[in-house]
Amino acid sequence: MKDVLLIALFAFLGAAAAGLLGAGVLRLLRHRSLVVSLSVVAGVAVTAMLAGTLTVAWAMFLSSHDLYVVTTVAAMAALVSLATAVLLGRWVAAHSRELTLATRSFGDGGTFAAPAGQPTAELAELARELAATSAKLDSSRERERALEASRRELVAWISHDLRTPLAGLRAMAEALEDGMAADSGRYLRQIRTEVERMNGMVGDLFELSRIQAGSLTLTPARISLYDLVGDALAGVDPLAREHGVRLIGDRIDEVPVEVDGKEMSRVLGNLLINAIRRTPPDGTVAVAAHRSDGGVVLSVTDGCGGIPEEDLPRVFDTGWRGTHARTPPAGAGLGLAIVRGIVEAHAGRAEVRNVQGGCCFSVTLPAA
Repeated sequence: MKDVLLIALFAFLGAAAAGLLGAGVLRLLRHRSLVVSLSVVAGVAVTAMLAGTLTVAWAMFLSSHDLYVVTTVAAMAALVSLATAVLLGRWVAAHSRELTLATRSFGDGGTFAAPAGQPTAELAELARELAATSAKLDSSRERERALEASRRELVAWISHDLRTPLAGLRAMAEALEDGMAADSGRYLRQIRTEVERMNGMVGDLFELSRIQAGSLTLTPARISLYDLVGDALAGVDPLAREHGVRLIGDRIDEVPVEVDGKEMSRVLGNLLINAIRRTPPDGTVAVAAHRSDGGVVLSVTDGCGGIPEEDLPRVFDTGWRGTHARTPPAGAGLGLAIVRGIVEAHAGRAEVRNVQGGCCFSVTLPAA
């Protein structure tokens, strides 16, 4: 038993010395190629075995012939291990270079295409993650391009819509200043109307900037959807009468929701005002609310005649307005973008679909 322990001790000391030496070499070469690292690992394994064997052999006073045989066997094992390590390292390094080139392509704006036949499970997993990241980047680039296009379009529309009333205000102010206005009261009322419209546009821009900057602060409270809809309908009733549009709100379930009452009133107001202005006289705007599996669904259905299918994905984009909505009081095309921003801030979603004779805007909110 004592001899066995001594043999194990001598073998461990020799192998440990070789292992420590190999660890130092690996640290020095840690930034080199994978081929070099694998070669060092293979060399350390064989050297550790050889060092332990030689230490035991010297302690046992083996003959020169026996020591030569042991050394030769270890050397052959070292050659085979080193050759295997180099082949494996070159194979992995080659596939790593292919993966690097593929990664560089989607980093420069292209699409990542994973090389076929990854040599290790880790590289295969990395390729899958890179493919998923590439898909996300493509989607982000597409959203960024669409957002940038909508921003440029919004700036152009805002410039146009502000320049027109400003020119009118200047003309009316000059007429009043020169005493050329036959009915100064009418001019003053018109000036106030234009100022209120521009103030609304500026307010919408400020609200949208808060939403997009993530600085919209919500104060949620538990309120009845019935009361929320009732207040919104009462607020837009004068506008509906002016346009000859009939409001219907008899399909409202009395379900509670946990929302910011002020912001959700703005959502309903924007949807209802948009629906009233797009519905012809003697038309109908219907509001409904009910509980569903996904939460609480609030819908506003108008009689606008429908939205072209190709425009449906853009309805909630910043600055989008229908082709027929280019004259006052069309607004700046921010109302529906504000609707989506406020709803998403409540962890909900806003959608639109065409129905017979018009379209239906629906807002889904988490149930209280």
